[in-house]
Amino acid sequence: MTTSLGTTSPGTTADRIRETLLTLAPATLDVIDDSEKHRGHGGWREGGGTHFQVRIRAAAFNGLSRVECHRRINALLAAEFARRLHALAIDARGVEA
Repeated sequence: MTTSLGTTSPGTTADRIRETLLTLAPATLDVIDDSEKHRGHGGWREGGGTHFQVRIRAAAFNGLSRVECHRRINALLAAEFARRLHALAIDARGVEA
């Protein structure tokens, strides 16, 4: 598995997103904090951790529609949305057998 987080410190929103999505045993996982691109926009907060991109490939998504993949990820990250996360761009796909 490959992961990409950029520079983050333990306990950040990015770390928690990554740890949560690792439960899906992804083949690849990229968690990208885009918060600074949204400075001054709705949902942005000082210190970032509000706007993310996630790219994930996991067998857990094999046979699921794009909407089903998104629903599963959003359900897993519900606590993060309640805590600080405002927006999440998701690219989730299964892996070929």
